[in-house]
Amino acid sequence: MGFLIIVLVVGLLQFLHLQLLRLELPDRFQRWIPWFLVVLHLPIAIHAALRFAVPGAPPLPGPLWAMARMGFYFQALTFVHLLLAMVAEGLWRIWQRSTQTDREETGEAEEKGVDPGRRAFLRTAAVAGAGVATALGAGGAREAYGDPEITRQQLFFPDLPEGLDGLRLVQLSDLHAGPLIGAAVLRRWRELAERERPELLLFTGDLVDSRAEELAPLLEAFKGFRPPLGTFSVLGNHDYFDDPRPLWRDLEAAGIRSLENRAALVQRRGALLALVGLQDPMARNGRFLRKVYGPGPRPVEATLGLPEEAFRLCLNHRPSEWKSALEAGARLTLSGHTHGGQINLVPGLSSAIVLGPYTDGLYRRGDDQLYVSRGLGVVGLPMRIQAPPELVVIELRRDPDQGSKRPR
Repeated sequence: MGFLIIVLVVGLLQFLHLQLLRLELPDRFQRWIPWFLVVLHLPIAIHAALRFAVPGAPPLPGPLWAMARMGFYFQALTFVHLLLAMVAEGLWRIWQRSTQTDREETGEAEEKGVDPGRRAFLRTAAVAGAGVATALGAGGAREAYGDPEITRQQLFFPDLPEGLDGLRLVQLSDLHAGPLIGAAVLRRWRELAERERPELLLFTGDLVDSRAEELAPLLEAFKGFRPPLGTFSVLGNHDYFDDPRPLWRDLEAAGIRSLENRAALVQRRGALLALVGLQDPMARNGRFLRKVYGPGPRPVEATLGLPEEAFRLCLNHRPSEWKSALEAGARLTLSGHTHGGQINLVPGLSSAIVLGPYTDGLYRRGDDQLYVSRGLGVVGLPMRIQAPPELVVIELRRDPDQGSKRPR
């Protein structure tokens, strides 16, 4: 059903786009426009059919994969082009009503669909829109692939065991290793994380973009990085786009404990820290075809047998699942998933609000706290706008007289 909806939406977009291109482009190009759209979309159609219908299908050869990626980007361009055309059409009609043009002549031309003034206006709007899109794309790519912001937080808990006071951890989220995030970028993130000298390294999901084999360069980049208290992870929704069992296997082989509805105890100066991992709901709907790889978040199952005195920190990819983390007794929950909206065109407004109320940064409910990382990688488009990548450094502190610096 999901695949069918995507096909229908893309088909409708391209039908509308075909009509717009026929209006904007000179007559000599009219016969070639449909063929151009078919050729452009053929690789992405083959790729989508293989990904959805054939489990474990190999990726397309390099040139075809590049063309499929360009077809995907073309969907974003189509949407922007249609949106700008709607605005331009409205402005044109307003301008027409406010001028003293010969209305009979204009009306006759519009009936024939060949009004030269309207066509020229739409062409100008398309060129202007292309310029704006290019500028935004260049700036967004610079923001996405530059060094991430390093956010340092001291989080205070009145009941933090004394032995955990001062514990320093690094959270990495949404790396999306794959077509848009290569080995060089991954190595740079490892270098920046290692400089912080964390006692714990925590990955909070979306390690790969969509395929299990994309994990290899990530593991290679972080090879030999051994924080004294260990490295732990949970999977995110993108990690369930394909069979996650190779991910679990390779993470464990690399010394990264995968906590899927499981917990691990870490001892520091006589105090216990319980790291609780909750499974992402996508485990119940892998590949968007109701292929079940797990039950989703099970807080009771994840915390069975944990000692009462252990301070609980939860790795939970989706901040919208904070309730499940609280049910697991988490005093601190670390999440990602939102990318901080990734592309925020309206200043001060995060597009991640469509995913829920927790978009990025620190939130509190009483003494319980949630930190939502904007993550490091990108998904879909190779850009970020007003949502720079983020590497999170947290220091746990025991102080009954202070609260968080950024309560919400």
